[in-house]
Amino acid sequence: MRDLIVSLFILGSLPTCFRRPFIGLLMFTLLAYMRVQDLTWGFARYERWSFYVAVVTFAGFLLGQGTVRRFMSDDLRNWIMVALALLIGASLVSGGYLTKDDFSIYIDYLKVLGVALFTTAVVKNREYLRILVWVVALSFGFYGVKNGLAAVLSGGNLVIIQGPGGMLSDNNDFALALCMGLPMLLHLGLAETRPLIKRVFLATVPLTVLTIIATHSRGAFLAMAALVGVLVWRAKNRVAGAALVLTIAVAAALVVPQSYVTRLSTIKDYETEGSAAGRIAAWGVAMRMVQSNPVLGVGFDKFQRNYKRYDPNAAADDGSQHGTRVAHNSYLQIWAECGTPAFLLYLSLIVMTFLDLGRIRRAAQERYHTSWILSYATMFEASLAAFVVGSFFLNRAHFDLFYHFVAIVAAFGAIARAEMREGLPADSAADEGGPVRWARPRGFDRARGRPVFGR
Repeated sequence: MRDLIVSLFILGSLPTCFRRPFIGLLMFTLLAYMRVQDLTWGFARYERWSFYVAVVTFAGFLLGQGTVRRFMSDDLRNWIMVALALLIGASLVSGGYLTKDDFSIYIDYLKVLGVALFTTAVVKNREYLRILVWVVALSFGFYGVKNGLAAVLSGGNLVIIQGPGGMLSDNNDFALALCMGLPMLLHLGLAETRPLIKRVFLATVPLTVLTIIATHSRGAFLAMAALVGVLVWRAKNRVAGAALVLTIAVAAALVVPQSYVTRLSTIKDYETEGSAAGRIAAWGVAMRMVQSNPVLGVGFDKFQRNYKRYDPNAAADDGSQHGTRVAHNSYLQIWAECGTPAFLLYLSLIVMTFLDLGRIRRAAQERYHTSWILSYATMFEASLAAFVVGSFFLNRAHFDLFYHFVAIVAAFGAIARAEMREGLPADSAADEGGPVRWARPRGFDRARGRPVFGR
């Protein structure tokens, strides 16, 4: 019965996805992050629903209104993603030993980039941006609540929780995605003025934290520390924010299971603890790959295939992957597999996104005391900080959510700048936490012909 309901829901949405590509983007996002198909047990679980939605949505987008539409905005980060696609394709070919699976994995990566680029083409106003953030946040919030309640009902006897499937199947990947979703859930809760919805959103935050704890992911713990640091730093009262976080941390330390505390305590014993020592060994192998193949790397998704060639302690290469490791670091992963140019482009996406958020924040602070723009900038900074820290310990250079996130921030930047250029206040009090209070002009710039704002 569940399979039938999910199938009818997705198939019934396809005509709307064709007519309104933004709805198609939302449906694709729901399938990617909430993964409703993985809540079934039969035939619906294995259908290529995302592929069907993507084909119908792109067809409707290209054929809509009888015109050929631009597939992406002109943001430089979009062109960097295109360049990454080409470089990673070149690394795949240069690595040799090509198989059908290699091309299949590369095509999946192209789909990830395609959805990201498409996002910048269709998310053109604040309402669309808000709805997309809602879908992303609630997708992760669903699993945060579901697994958080299970953790509470278990009475502290936590079993390591795995993700629903797809890119979220591994417990560490699942935890990283939830960490990126936490600032969104918190923002939606604090900004909401309708009491019931506000309480629902805020209730998802502690339950999602419980779910992250139940994954026993040490990288996620560090990612949470990073995002909390950003939120406290951006708070209006940093002292009060830091005091609140410290109080919550002390209370949490008294109730979290001993198994989780023991797991975290191994962070300081990285030289002797087996998992951490294995990561360090894999990082050394990755650097030897970089030194030997600085331009195009050993080949896209071929780290394990080449591991024994660059590990002096490995047995003779017998063609198997037994006794090998993944990179356990997103930055070294893309550097070793795809080369230095691809690594630099990947880093540039992160740096440019942080810098763009900073520029948007400064521009908004010159015009407003409070604004939805400032709130969104803080939310995105915290999510990106969680990814930057968490991915340092995970093999997630090709994580769907990261590229989609970069595109969402690019769309946010374009929308925010357009509103500030037109001098528009945030007029949606119900969604953005109340009306904007405008800053008073400090003077008049005769050269530019406009008032000068500032604190």
